[in-house]
Amino acid sequence: MSQRLDWFRAAPQGTSALIAVEKYLENCGLEHKLLMLVKLRVSQMNGCAYCLHMHTADARKAGESEQRIYLLNAWRESELYSDRERAALVWAEALTQIAESHAPDEVFRLARSQFSERELTDLSIAIAMINLWNRLAVGVRAEHPNDRAAAA
Repeated sequence: MSQRLDWFRAAPQGTSALIAVEKYLENCGLEHKLLMLVKLRVSQMNGCAYCLHMHTADARKAGESEQRIYLLNAWRESELYSDRERAALVWAEALTQIAESHAPDEVFRLARSQFSERELTDLSIAIAMINLWNRLAVGVRAEHPNDRAAAA
């Protein structure tokens, strides 16, 4: 499968604006490892190989363990994740599946119990951004480095 287009080249001003939001999120105060878990989980849900490849590497660089990366798809069944991480993950799932979930009150209350208003807003922006990147990458069939290497 080949990449359909290069969105960075096609719309540089638009993608620069998205990168500016990412730079904000890098410095918003939320834990980097928590953001990596959220990006990975949402990318799993959306089936984005490109983003999974990138964010798995980023998570490892941030010190995330292989065990937690491998078990992320079954986080509910593992005790490796903190209450704060669990709240972030359930909120990420609810927002990613917004058409079905409608972001239930009990999920919001759980997330709000672990995050301040500012933190929950920043977390929600991060969730929206990874969903946006997933949609761009899946939509254009972005090739991750392993696909490029195999094709060569």
